[in-house]
Amino acid sequence: QLQLVESGGGLVQPGGSLRLSCAASRFTFSLDFYTMGWFRQAPGKEREGVSCISSSSDRINYTDSVKGRFTISRNNAQNTVYLQMNNLKPEDTAVYYCAASATAMRRYGDNWLCPEYDYWGQGTQVTVSS
Repeated sequence: QLQLVESGGGLVQPGGSLRLSCAASRFTFSLDFYTMGWFRQAPGKEREGVSCISSSSDRINYTDSVKGRFTISRNNAQNTVYLQMNNLKPEDTAVYYCAASATAMRRYGDNWLCPEYDYWGQGTQVTVSS
């Protein structure tokens, strides 16, 4: 059973930055062949997909509200996936979750779609407030 552990959340002022990390809980479990994604859920709102990245990092998807501000990346040698969040806004406040899928991203027109996920982390809180 793959377990994912997020870190890097916290309180930041509007316009600030945070970098979230996601790692497999067991060193022997490799994330190399998984599509990885980030989701978020704000209080009283539905869960929202933020971004996903293919196993080889050649396919990436972002939800429109974070394009140009967030960057997803992965380091397979370190078995870690990152979400760099810049120019944070109060509406980015949410619990952020990491997820892994054994299914590849698929093409839809000019975009690559994120798959359904098989494993989820416990989440890390991000609060953007002055």
